[in-house]
Amino acid sequence: MKMSNHPTNIDLRRELSRVPAHEGFVLKNAVLAWGGRLSLSEIGIAGGKIAFIGPGTAPGQSWPQIDLAGRLCLPGFVDAHAHLDKGHVIRRTGTGNGTLDTAIDLVSKDRSDHWSDEDVSARMAFGIACAHHYGTAVLKTHIDSQPGQLEISWDVFARLREQWSGKIALQGSSLFSIVLARDADFVEKVARRVAQAGGTLGAVTFPVPDLDDLLDTMFSAAARHGLLLDFHADETGDTASDTLSHIASAALRHGMKSKVVAGHCCSLALQDDATVDRILDQVAEADIGLICLPGCNLYLQDRRFDGTTPRWRGVTAFKEAKARGIRVALGSDNTRDPFYPFGDLDMLETFGLGVRTLHIDSPVSAWIDTVTDTPAGMLGVDAGKLEPGQRADFTIFEGRDLGEVLARRESDRIVVRGGRAIETVLPSYRELDPLFTRA
Repeated sequence: MKMSNHPTNIDLRRELSRVPAHEGFVLKNAVLAWGGRLSLSEIGIAGGKIAFIGPGTAPGQSWPQIDLAGRLCLPGFVDAHAHLDKGHVIRRTGTGNGTLDTAIDLVSKDRSDHWSDEDVSARMAFGIACAHHYGTAVLKTHIDSQPGQLEISWDVFARLREQWSGKIALQGSSLFSIVLARDADFVEKVARRVAQAGGTLGAVTFPVPDLDDLLDTMFSAAARHGLLLDFHADETGDTASDTLSHIASAALRHGMKSKVVAGHCCSLALQDDATVDRILDQVAEADIGLICLPGCNLYLQDRRFDGTTPRWRGVTAFKEAKARGIRVALGSDNTRDPFYPFGDLDMLETFGLGVRTLHIDSPVSAWIDTVTDTPAGMLGVDAGKLEPGQRADFTIFEGRDLGEVLARRESDRIVVRGGRAIETVLPSYRELDPLFTRA
């Protein structure tokens, strides 16, 4: 197919803005990821939705045509594991010593001292604006739901979800230590609040003696309120930590197959082959989705204080899980807090980090679903796809394949929502200054 002269992104934005909102148009020479391969095609868009994936025929053959000149188009990113409420506290907390335990302590104190409605709202809104700018269409955030914080943060979440409706779809999941499930009334209170917000019931699991009983309390509450479950599991290099297997057993025991996801699962990468096989068989039987968080776990896991370099990457047994048919996804996790002092909720960066860390590059295109339709399925939303009938949410890159796109940050990528190119500017860190000058 012959290409026209290569247009700039400024040219394309201008052309997209000229198409009247009520008219259909065709994007020609778009490179799409289909079945793990890249192919040249056309995208017909009408009424904010994808009318056809071509070559197709526009009604009356009179729709305006915009030539993408071989640019890669990816569906709107789906981030299934973030922490908006913790984001951007680093100026108050510092980094500590870079370990998980210290991060928990620092954020716990910051939460106790500062997490008012105003503070949480400002930081969460900042993170949402960043994710939207970079092309995330759906984002699920964990929300610290300890007593005293539950109502504040969930009220903020509900308000922001309404404000950002139509731009980025937000989901919430509760987060608290599994030991708090020893109080069944507390779990019931959280479950009611989560159900009211259309969220997910979740907790951090540890290998405590009564773990199975605590999981039963969680699963029973989820069943009563019709909730999905989301657990932080085995975020450690301790090979004795196998809470993931307990979660899988509970899912089967309670008849909640396909209704659970688990994040981190770091110890799985270090356990012996027989243990890994046993746990992954259980996970596959329970159809639990696994979410790998490459940024945060590269930063936190195997940190040493004897002057030596880390010996492992901190991530889970990703390829082994997918080989069994287990749903696997990548998530952004924390942003500019003691758990991960970096990041900007850019799922392209997360995907690139996952590709490099996990060696999922043979070919890269076979793994793009880990940040698009696979996490969308975990969240129970119809997103992360470029198909007729879908809302036209996607991102146009300058690069012609994933190698070119991942080699550059592509800060001028064109994010399309409902068939229209969005015009946004990344929020400045200075916008958060008032939170810290009062601290």
